[in-house]
Amino acid sequence: MATIKDVAKLAGVALSTASYALNGDSKVSAKTKAKVLEAARELNYRKNGFAMDLKRSRTNTIALILTDLSGPYYSELIRSVQDVALANGYDLIACSSMGGRDSTAVRFLREKRVDGAIILAHNIHDDILVESAGSRFPIIVMDRQLSGDHLVNVLVDGEQGGYLATRRLIRGGHRNIAYISGPSNSYDNALRYQGFLRAMREAGLEEKSKWRLNGNFVREGGFSATKMMIVQGELPSAVFYGNDEMAIGGLKAFEESGISVPGDISIIGFDDIQLSEYVHPPLTTIRQPKHEAGSLAGHLLFQMLNGESVNPSYTLTIDLVERGSVGSS
Repeated sequence: MATIKDVAKLAGVALSTASYALNGDSKVSAKTKAKVLEAARELNYRKNGFAMDLKRSRTNTIALILTDLSGPYYSELIRSVQDVALANGYDLIACSSMGGRDSTAVRFLREKRVDGAIILAHNIHDDILVESAGSRFPIIVMDRQLSGDHLVNVLVDGEQGGYLATRRLIRGGHRNIAYISGPSNSYDNALRYQGFLRAMREAGLEEKSKWRLNGNFVREGGFSATKMMIVQGELPSAVFYGNDEMAIGGLKAFEESGISVPGDISIIGFDDIQLSEYVHPPLTTIRQPKHEAGSLAGHLLFQMLNGESVNPSYTLTIDLVERGSVGSS
């Protein structure tokens, strides 16, 4: 199936130019637009989603596209976006991006079944978002940095969060620190890991590969990664989990193995989901402004739908939340 990259290549234009032309943007000259449309026809591109690119009417509905609809982090985000949508007289559709290019979420984007979209789904490729965004179909992206006239980034300073989490462990005297990561293709995970490495380097500490395990940002993954670490026999003195879900799974694994937190090992998470303060011990973590991020994304989307100008990128700050899962080494 032909993609917008194929159209851009055949037309001899940049990817963004092809996107603007296919979305009817006035900044593209008539000559260039004709060249792009001819390339699209030649490649049969219209049959694969272009037919509805030029929207004729509004649906009074926006989409929130997430990697996964389960989990407490997503539920808080959905609630905040829903509040903004209802306040503007719109309905909200939340859908999963499972299935990648063949998912229902991608069809929503390509066929413009809603008026705009908020994206927190790392498995939807950049080219699909660039192709779909247009003056009549704005997109807010929350999980990567992506440039485009009709694309706006709402980000959280994950690198600083990873740095603060690791610095907290180092301040407690910990020198052997493990990192349990999320998916390898996750932008959020990459930022948190960069922050971890920066703090380790500043303290003159080296990461040990046997203590870098993947928990895939889910509770079961954190449990399994922690069990694997325990089986190896030599434990670090502290563990930084890339999110709270994995940290809670890790707590269960340590408890089952008779390892005390924070007596024998300290742990810290990331996100500050509601459950993190109710586990035992309560989880020290990095607070992500989930509600603020969702509300901001929703407000920006409606500003764009109303033809207002907004900045191309917004970055929200994070905070360290001290509880009971970190002790001194």
